[in-house]
Amino acid sequence: WMVGVKMAAAAAASIRERQTVALKRMLNFNVPHVKNSTGEPVWKVLIYDRFGQDIISPLLSVKELRDMGITLHLLLHSDRDPIPDVPAVYFVMPSEENIDRMCQDLRNQLYESYYLNFISAISRSKLEDIANAALAASAVAQVAKVFDQYLNFITLEDDMFVLCNQNKELVSYRAINRPDITDTEMETVMDTIVDSLFCFFVTLGAVPIIRCSRGTAAEMVAVKLDKKLRENLRDARNSLFTGDTLGAGQFSFQRAFISPC
Repeated sequence: WMVGVKMAAAAAASIRERQTVALKRMLNFNVPHVKNSTGEPVWKVLIYDRFGQDIISPLLSVKELRDMGITLHLLLHSDRDPIPDVPAVYFVMPSEENIDRMCQDLRNQLYESYYLNFISAISRSKLEDIANAALAASAVAQVAKVFDQYLNFITLEDDMFVLCNQNKELVSYRAINRPDITDTEMETVMDTIVDSLFCFFVTLGAVPIIRCSRGTAAEMVAVKLDKKLRENLRDARNSLFTGDTLGAGQFSFQRAFISPC
């Protein structure tokens, strides 16, 4: 699934620029990154999964990561030594496997503090799992921030992106048109596509006009995406498409992190 996008105005920031700004903001502890700022950055480590690696690689070079204060960038499921005096910025999908490994990191007290950034929105139940692990490890104070970043797509050019690279065969044209595909598998494929498209529009800061062919997989995607957009717009307090966020690229959403008593 590769998508080209026509911007409404020539002066509008490209999707590549917007996603790059979002990543730099995330790496700066979710504070806007100021170009040509004096002084050394805060040194930190970046922990990502394969999905996060695929998103960052086309946009930020090793030198740019270094300029942002990233001394090490490591895969979440690799063998990592403790660095107790350095903060860690995580950029991962909110999968069960990833949550378990992050909870293990908290128990092992690998880093000074933890800035948890999820590529797609994390569910409340998984957020509670992290809170329970932090409480058990006496590390609640070390979990500095938890953010949904809505960056679940890979930008290849200024106005072209792909939905995924990992497990891409699962959301391919061939997969959708398999004669033996089950309803559950089709729902999973549709949900994966819709999540990536929703993240794209959040990053773009625009609500789309949706058109599609009837009676096809495209219509299934359109219906699900329309529902997801409407549900978000209906929640005026937390909508990602209203107020200062609309068209401004303010796309991350901080989650309340409350440890259970």
